Amino acid sequence: MKKICLLGVVVFLFGLNLFAGSLMGKENPVKTVSLSIQQLADKIKGGWAGKTIGCTYGGPVEFMYNGTIIQDYIPIKWPDGAIKRYYDTSPGLYDDVYMDLTFVEAFERWGLDVPVDSVAKAFATAGYPLWHANQVSRNNILQGIKPPASGNWQNNPHADDIDYQIEADYAGLMSPCMPNTASAFSDKIGHMICYGDGWYGGVFVGAMYAMAFELNDVEAVVTEALKTIPPQSTFYQCINDVVKWYKKYPGDWKQTWFECQKKWGEDYGCPDGVFTPFDIDSKLNSAYVVIGLLYGRGDYTKTLEIAARCGEDADCNPSTAGGILGTMLGYSRIPEYWKKNLYEVENRNFAYTNLSLNDAYKLGLKQALQVVANHGGKVTESQVTIACQHPTPVRYEHSFAGHYPVDRVVINKSLTQQAELSFEGIGIVVRGYVQSPNRDYVAKVAVLVDDQKAETVCLPDASALSHRVDLFWKYQLPKGKHSVSFRWLNPDNNVSVNLVDAVIYSDRLN
Repeated sequence: MKKICLLGVVVFLFGLNLFAGSLMGKENPVKTVSLSIQQLADKIKGGWAGKTIGCTYGGPVEFMYNGTIIQDYIPIKWPDGAIKRYYDTSPGLYDDVYMDLTFVEAFERWGLDVPVDSVAKAFATAGYPLWHANQVSRNNILQGIKPPASGNWQNNPHADDIDYQIEADYAGLMSPCMPNTASAFSDKIGHMICYGDGWYGGVFVGAMYAMAFELNDVEAVVTEALKTIPPQSTFYQCINDVVKWYKKYPGDWKQTWFECQKKWGEDYGCPDGVFTPFDIDSKLNSAYVVIGLLYGRGDYTKTLEIAARCGEDADCNPSTAGGILGTMLGYSRIPEYWKKNLYEVENRNFAYTNLSLNDAYKLGLKQALQVVANHGGKVTESQVTIACQHPTPVRYEHSFAGHYPVDRVVINKSLTQQAELSFEGIGIVVRGYVQSPNRDYVAKVAVLVDDQKAETVCLPDASALSHRVDLFWKYQLPKGKHSVSFRWLNPDNNVSVNLVDAVIYSDRLN
């Protein structure tokens, strides 16, 4: 009897050891996904093609419907030659793509572990126009503020804007089934441009692309990718709400849009969006991407249409949704109706770059195979086996913490040699611009806060690629009354330095 009991204990302990080993992963091997090289190439090609199609489709309605949906009776057309027309006449539409390609080209030139300073130099000195967080980051880098400080909210009033979200596709397309690897790429490059929710937009998009290689259900792609975002962030809460509203209103995307607008349709960061219907905030526009994906239910046409009809950044959002769904479907399964406009441009370089879509397809595959091999996968001539990753959250960060916009003060004055304004609060962003007939001229303006020198800002003409988006900003001041003085150090009678308005922040809403 004692022997039997002893044997039972041994068996129990052995079983317990097996269970503990399983918990530690010893009996739980890493999940793998096997694809032919042709299948992997088709998905990467679908991502780049889908992104370009969606960007073009939404181009005519970009920021034309702010704070409102685009009603069903308003046509969004897809005429023959649509992509070629934008290539020829408005190449700046494809900032979504040429920014991505800057990173792709950097990996090709310097390798997957390229130093971020090399990427920053290539980005800051490129010949394409930029806006919002991208342009602030470019100006910061040219003025010696290097990554990640160039994207930090204290140096970038647009840190929560959509910019990195629309150019993080590369990270997911390089990291099939590996969302955490995509997040690592985004940690390095994304912080060059954005911070907080602005960075999370790119992390989330990269993770959705990565999961689209593994999963065939858009809801699963969204919910799994969301696991890369810290739950305490407002970005996570916004997207999580959209998923909940989708389940509550499965047949009515407009109701989900309305609920999202009620709760999340306020921009606290972007100086152009505060106190206006304009909203380029990352989490809201990412919510529109998710609305398009969820309610599109894998239908390419419905996905693009809904993402665009949510309004605001109505080219970038269908571009992202179209790229993610294009990755899931693969190029071969994108409807011919949408692909037909691609054929005449696939071998043409995007403006300001030396890369075409065909180049992006090839480099995307090459780099993805390198990433797979570097992260536990296997690559043969005909097949790839990918070591899948369970998505884990990146670190928590919050832009503009404790800062709430309380006023927009109209200035509308041209600086002669000196100007001063007073405000009460804890922060200020002064918007303005320089007009100069001499493109080489740079206005130098000393800015004093409470009679103490804050900085000397260098202000090229507003049309210059290196221009400064906002004239001046200062956060985290002690609460109270403050003064800001501007002294133009190198005045020129042919130049105007224009002060437009100022956004005032306090530690609580009025």
